[in-house]
Amino acid sequence: MSVVIVDYEAGNLRSVESAFSWLQEPFLVTAEPEEILRADRLVLPGVGEARAAMTVLEARGLIPAIREFISRGNPFLGICLGSQIILEESDEGDAPCLGLLEGRAVAFDPRQGLKIPHMGWNTITPRGSHPFLGDLPRESSFYFVHSFFPSPRDPGDVLAWCDYGDAFAAVVGRENIVATQFHPEKSGEAGLRLLRNFLQWKP
Repeated sequence: MSVVIVDYEAGNLRSVESAFSWLQEPFLVTAEPEEILRADRLVLPGVGEARAAMTVLEARGLIPAIREFISRGNPFLGICLGSQIILEESDEGDAPCLGLLEGRAVAFDPRQGLKIPHMGWNTITPRGSHPFLGDLPRESSFYFVHSFFPSPRDPGDVLAWCDYGDAFAAVVGRENIVATQFHPEKSGEAGLRLLRNFLQWKP
């Protein structure tokens, strides 16, 4: 099995690499479109700003490769920023994004008086069953750092919710796509369990 982690200067690579190393899963970190197209499973991590990330993806010629990978039906995992830029647009910099799912990334409302970014541990609530979430105990906690979050157009694309003032989508997905707003690679045993589930998932 070939796991490829996309390198597009959006940070967070070392912790993702460490998680897959801990799971003893071979992986390749690459910015080469050809390697993405050879992958069996693709991981799009990331921290940072949506428009800057999309600029790098475009400059490296990675956008067509990612879309082609998705069209083949192989498993795809987006993490943090990777859960936002899979949508059509982001309010962060008014950026057009990958369009793998309909919807846009939106900001937390500062009028609620919440500390932004949302940072630290918080629980998620699965909306239903999904192989990626597997046997995850309900109300499991994960590590978040973000000011924006995915808002899919189709509510059925929300796989798990989290509450921070209001409920927001913590896990989204459809068909061979899953994406987490939190960082599974920084979330202890619960996060590693999700990564194991991703490695075993057959959409």
